[in-house]
This record gives sequence, C-alpha cells and structure tokens, in this order.
Amino acid sequence: MRILGIDPGIRNTGWGLVEVASGHLRHIANGVIKPDPGAADTVRLQIIAAGLDAVIASHAPDRAAIEAIFVSRSAASALKLGMARGVAMERCGSAGLYVDEIAARQVKKAVVGTGTADKAQVTAMVTRLLGIAPENNDSADALAIAIAAGHGDGHISGGPASGTAGEQAGGTGLGAAIEAALARDAAADHGSGGKR
Repeated sequence: MRILGIDPGIRNTGWGLVEVASGHLRHIANGVIKPDPGAADTVRLQIIAAGLDAVIASHAPDRAAIEAIFVSRSAASALKLGMARGVAMERCGSAGLYVDEIAARQVKKAVVGTGTADKAQVTAMVTRLLGIAPENNDSADALAIAIAAGHGDGHISGGPASGTAGEQAGGTGLGAAIEAALARDAAADHGSGGKR
C-alpha cells in the first residue's frame, strides 16, 4: 500500500510517499510545493492543487493522510493553513483517495516515540527509518504523517513507543525499520572508526 502524507501550508506544502508491504516501510518520493510568496492566495492555492495532482498522477498512492487541524495563535495564519489544507483534501478526494486526519502529537509519537518531539527530531528519525534525506522539514513532516498513517492503521506493526526493539512486533514492521536504521548507523560508525 502506498500512502501519501501531506503537510499543508500556503507557503510550503510538503508531501511524501511511503510504501508499506508485509509490514515494512519503503520510501517512494518526497518534495515540497512552493508557490511564489508574492502571488495572490488564489494563485498559490491553484499551484498547490496542480502540484498535488501531479504527485498523485505520478506515484498513484492508495490513500492519503494529512495533519489534523490544531489551534493557532493567529487567526490569519489558521485561515491560510485551512485554505491550503482544504485544497489538499479536495484534490485527494477528487482522485478517489481516502484521507486520514492525524493529530501532530500522534504523528510525533508514532515516529519518534514522544508527542513532544521537535521538527529536528522528526526529520532525524524519518531520515533513519527510510534511509534518505528529505528535501526539507516540510517533506520530512509529510513523510512522518504517511508513516504514522500506516502505523496507526495497523499496516506497520511495532513502533518507537511500543517497547524495546526486541519487543516490537517480533522484529517486523516499524520496530524492524527502527532496528535496521540503528544497525545502519552502527555499521557506518564502525566503518568510520566512530567518526562521522
């Protein structure tokens, strides 16, 4: 199953695709849609819509996931985020994709193991889990949303918050992906004499 994660924003909309097969994760693609910051909101929303249409057409996801609405300190920022989020959900719906809505804390807990993780921690864990460097923090967040959607739906078993590495789903699923990422890091450290 291919899951498209979307981190919406009128300035930058991150997207990331993962494939979940037999409980294992594989990175497909990631990127950021960056409308011209000087353009009118209507133009920026059209660019986001066209960008997501292109991603969906190119990578044929089976479902999508997006961050749930959260309370913002600024009403204007919340409104603009809501517009970008609405466009993203509509494009997914028009493509026939079911869209999961996942709270930011749930995403962080599924990927890092704590709901209070910061962006740097999320990006670092996504990099380790998938063995790739996301384009930026927005695409890393989108990949994290996709991973959390697969994990929360039971497609990926185990997870950082589910116990020790040995307890995580018998070495399969997200637990196995974490073990593999840690093993890669250990091998890289060993190969470089601990200097990276």
